[in-house]
Amino acid sequence: MSQSPRRPGAGAGAARLAEILRVDHAGELGAVHIYRGQRAVLGGAPGRERIAGQLEEMEAHEARHLARFETLLAERGVRPTLLTPLWRLAGFALGAGTALMGEKAAHACTEAVETVIGEHYANQVRELSPCQPDLAAELSEFQAEELAHRDLAVEEGARDAPGYPLLAAVIRAGCRTAIRISEKI
Repeated sequence: MSQSPRRPGAGAGAARLAEILRVDHAGELGAVHIYRGQRAVLGGAPGRERIAGQLEEMEAHEARHLARFETLLAERGVRPTLLTPLWRLAGFALGAGTALMGEKAAHACTEAVETVIGEHYANQVRELSPCQPDLAAELSEFQAEELAHRDLAVEEGARDAPGYPLLAAVIRAGCRTAIRISEKI
């Protein structure tokens, strides 16, 4: 995904940084709720201790990222997206829905989401490195964790999920749309 075009004029850098922080906060919020939805379905099921542990660990990473973005929003006076309640609900529904389709579909969801987020963070790191190197470094660390989630999902059979090509394409498109909306609203 390409980065947003730079705006000319005074305050353009601050406005773009606000978009970045807002969308990253929204993404981490959505991710936390995806994993909560998956855990609600798979977490207590007998014989699913392995995936339950994986989901719990990935949710903990996302919760740590979310907490950091909440701090950054407060420090920089940036409001979160107005769609926060929708992203909570949509994330939980996506997580629970894919988990109801089975473990491989839950992993396919993770693979699709984390692929888009990995690309998204890579673009932001390139954009921010010259002007916000500390934030870029932090986003690079978050990206590494997101890509580790993706890789685990692939190892666990994400691409063997029923209807994987369609499921992954729909989830990726939804993530890209949510990114664009959350930057602005």
